[in-house]
Amino acid sequence: MRLSRLHPVFYHVRVFQKRLCRSISDRISGVRFAAEQQASSLPFTCNRHQSLLRRKLGSTDPRLQENKVVNLGIAVPSIDGLLIKPGETFSFWRRVGKTTAAKGYVEGLLLSQGEVRTGVGGGLCQLANLLFWMALHTPLQVTERHHHQFDPFPDDHRVLPFGSGASVFYNYVDLRLFNPTRQTFQIRVWLTDNHLKGAVFTDREWPCAYHVEERNHAFLRQGGKHYRRNEIWRLVIDKRTGNRTGEELVIRNFSEVKYDLADITPNMQKAGQP
Repeated sequence: MRLSRLHPVFYHVRVFQKRLCRSISDRISGVRFAAEQQASSLPFTCNRHQSLLRRKLGSTDPRLQENKVVNLGIAVPSIDGLLIKPGETFSFWRRVGKTTAAKGYVEGLLLSQGEVRTGVGGGLCQLANLLFWMALHTPLQVTERHHHQFDPFPDDHRVLPFGSGASVFYNYVDLRLFNPTRQTFQIRVWLTDNHLKGAVFTDREWPCAYHVEERNHAFLRQGGKHYRRNEIWRLVIDKRTGNRTGEELVIRNFSEVKYDLADITPNMQKAGQP
């Protein structure tokens, strides 16, 4: 058993160690992090997406959903309008910074150490999920992305494939995107009353479009536990001809299911065959 599970003090020491190591690594890595924000959007659109701000998540307190909206409202301005120039890297935490009560962040949902918890700044994974999904529809390279090792809630109004999100935890569980092209890309994110919305723009028309799809989805039972698996594939389409020019396996998910499978919808039952 890990020491971090024996006593909270070991956990906090380990977190401090990992955060310190990430800070030192960033200082000496030579990575050029995207830092310039621009109020006006670049002229060409690569992708747009939105996600509901409030969803039913098991039996969790609805007030935590409202707290999440507060936290998103604080984090979004640090990313909106960001330019990712050729050779630069976007880092979620380099933009957002540490989420503290002093900045106005409040208690929200966190998925940590295999459990659903609450913590200051909780709920920002929704922003990371949106950014990751949009990045999959651009030539930006995902150089760091983490996913949760468990599936905590049955699907409710899910529009994206299971496991297509990104987990973030300050500062060493990050989402990072590298621009390998010769043109600049821009991230725009904003809130409406009901949605978190985003778009990726660029300064010149990009010749390819991208389609992301799920394959081999299933629910499995192993060792008395239930698991959920799938694969996320990305298809590359030539805009001029409409022909597929390539495909790649982006993610292979295998996560423990933490909810009763009786709670899943008939469509999920049919897809997964538990």
